[in-house]
Amino acid sequence: MAPTLLELAHWSTWAVCAVLKLPQLAAVLAAGSARGVSLGSLLLELAGFLVFLRYQIYYGYPLQTYLEYPILIAQDAVLLLFVLRFNGNMKRALLYAAMFWGGWYVLTLRKWIIDLAMNLCTFISAASKLAQLRCLWQTKDSGQVSALTWSMSAYTCATRIFTTVVTTNDLSGVSLTDGSRESLL
Repeated sequence: MAPTLLELAHWSTWAVCAVLKLPQLAAVLAAGSARGVSLGSLLLELAGFLVFLRYQIYYGYPLQTYLEYPILIAQDAVLLLFVLRFNGNMKRALLYAAMFWGGWYVLTLRKWIIDLAMNLCTFISAASKLAQLRCLWQTKDSGQVSALTWSMSAYTCATRIFTTVVTTNDLSGVSLTDGSRESLL
């Protein structure tokens, strides 16, 4: 029973993550605006995703415990491009790409760096959520924020906590920064 439940949790997490940001992307495209979507929140979320993915790879965890992260990172990168486009800041895209690429490399220069970054992921996640809430409060417009995306994130958070603990027994690897789990967007 347990192996079947574990496989079901893995597969359902991957399936939901494959489409997680699509409602958000559709809302932004339909509105032709990124109003209500926080650029800072999105950047922090991407940073959390990258740290978590790098941590999992660095420690050689099984692919099934982090397979959704490349998909989530790609979806967030597309959302970031839409936000930059609608905000008139496309020139910053290259700067952000260079920062994330450099961060990917720096994370594994020393073991303590990746460990510290992973331990800070909960704070990164919380800061991402606070930035998004602040943006919603300031704009008083949640039109481009998808409740469906948020609900799917909650589901994948629960399943990934279960699968990570069962598969790796690493409690630091289950911070709520799991990209699929932290999105308010």
